[in-house]
Amino acid sequence: MTPLLWVASLLLVGVGIAGILIPGLPGTPLIFAGLLLTAWADNFQNVSVVTMIVLAILTIVAFATDFVAGSLGAKRIGASREAVIGAALGAVVGIFFGFVGIFFGPFIGAVIGELLVGRNLGMAGRVGVGTWIGFVLGIAAKLMLAFSMVGIFILAYVF
Repeated sequence: MTPLLWVASLLLVGVGIAGILIPGLPGTPLIFAGLLLTAWADNFQNVSVVTMIVLAILTIVAFATDFVAGSLGAKRIGASREAVIGAALGAVVGIFFGFVGIFFGPFIGAVIGELLVGRNLGMAGRVGVGTWIGFVLGIAAKLMLAFSMVGIFILAYVF
């Protein structure tokens, strides 16, 4: 495998891992692309197509987690549709405020969404916390899946 392909693969995986924490970047699809590039550049000699199919399934599960986690946390606590939309917008706007914005953007967005539909501050705060917990659990699940993908790939490549 040429050094350029190694660098491209590592960059894709690195940006993918960062993308798990940064809303708007497709984290696990980028990780999968980097791993696929490595396997392809090696003509699938060390990593089988079956392994890549397993990694593709894990990628889909992780990608779906993005959409499900936050809304499950919000819906479980009784959030309105506006709170769910606010949480998503808060995650995107939070990017412009660094790590703190990324971390608290969904909470703030959900609270604003609840306040816009006329809920009191206590209920809005409760919904914000539920949404934030869902968001954090989603990130944890995606990180676990991402590192599992990399681990499976390394094991397949080495053994």
